[in-house]
Amino acid sequence: MKFPMTVEGAERLRAELKQLKSVERPRISKAIAEAREHGDLKENAEYHAAKEQQGLVEARVREIESKLADAQIIDVTQIKPSGKVIFGSTVHLTNLDTDKTATYRIVGEDEADLKHGKLSVASPMARALIGKAEGDEVVVNAPSGSIEYSIERIEHI
Repeated sequence: MKFPMTVEGAERLRAELKQLKSVERPRISKAIAEAREHGDLKENAEYHAAKEQQGLVEARVREIESKLADAQIIDVTQIKPSGKVIFGSTVHLTNLDTDKTATYRIVGEDEADLKHGKLSVASPMARALIGKAEGDEVVVNAPSGSIEYSIERIEHI
């Protein structure tokens, strides 16, 4: 099954993968080799720490490779705007109770970062927004209760 991911999300994962393979792996291999030179490996804390670090790096490499293999990379700029909220859209909203505005970009689950306005496609808010158009009012069922928003603008950037 393919999982949606933005171009930026895929690029970020590829950069992390490159860093792990070209910088972290050699650094850890060197640390293991140096620790081996100290003799008895049973009581060598530096060796065990380096081996543990190696395991964590290798697990992350496998995780990233798997995510990239299962990703359906979607470039929203290549999709003709339909006036509706889709994966990758940036949505400008107004809370109808407080008049506060908010801007969110709908991204893949691994890319979500609410502090930076990136909303997971699987979140209740994103599910409420998908398929809606500018001017539509949307009710989002949040843990604190229902919140009504008005969609002010949709961008494909």
